Amino acid sequence: MAEPRLTAFAPQFLVDDLARSIASYGKLGFRFGEPWDGFYAIGLRDGLELHLKAAPKHAAERAFRRTHEHLDAAAGVDGIEAFHAECAASGVRILRPLAPTAWGTLDFYVEDPDGYVIAFGGRP
Repeated sequence: MAEPRLTAFAPQFLVDDLARSIASYGKLGFRFGEPWDGFYAIGLRDGLELHLKAAPKHAAERAFRRTHEHLDAAAGVDGIEAFHAECAASGVRILRPLAPTAWGTLDFYVEDPDGYVIAFGGRP
């Protein structure tokens, strides 16, 4: 019998405007199929998934998380400098610029239109 192995682990972000969010994550290189029933979409990039769902969220919670720099997701990237340059050129909202960390990576944070904060990091 084969050992169990996870093949996907995807965040699901609640969003106010599905089309706006699809466009925003398109700038990060995600490609989306046609949304289901106009409220749910799955984006793919490099074999990874991101799920977006048009649904209410709590504005106070989003503000608290942003104020205290609580991440909603973190991603490892091979070629971090090139990816950062792509994001900047595409107009992605960069919340924290590319900078070295104490643990030897270069990281930067982005914020999507709904206030989700995602860290991208990788070895230089």
